[in-house]
Amino acid sequence: MEKITATTEELVTFGQANVEALVKSSQIWVAGVQDLQKTFAATAQAQMDAAMSTLKALSGVKSVKEAFDLQSTLARSSVETVVAETSKLTDASMKLAEQAIAPITARVTVAMEKFGRAA
Repeated sequence: MEKITATTEELVTFGQANVEALVKSSQIWVAGVQDLQKTFAATAQAQMDAAMSTLKALSGVKSVKEAFDLQSTLARSSVETVVAETSKLTDASMKLAEQAIAPITARVTVAMEKFGRAA
């Protein structure tokens, strides 16, 4: 009876640790997604500000060439920003995925050790 009780307690403790790992993983994921959204919003706002600044500058141009140069500068800057921000977002997303899965991976390792020991 003692062995059954000890085994049951061990299984309950193991299950609780699994739930805690899932909760921790979810917390990391939610916080990371919020950070990514803030970064995306800031980038979008900066792009909008640049477009508005160019639009204002276009109202004061004196030649078609000047207007074309302003548009070209905005387009080039926008493409460069998109490329840079996409790279940052990809890196941040990969890092977030690694961080979010870490608690679950740790629990899988513990499970493998327990089952390996029991076998």
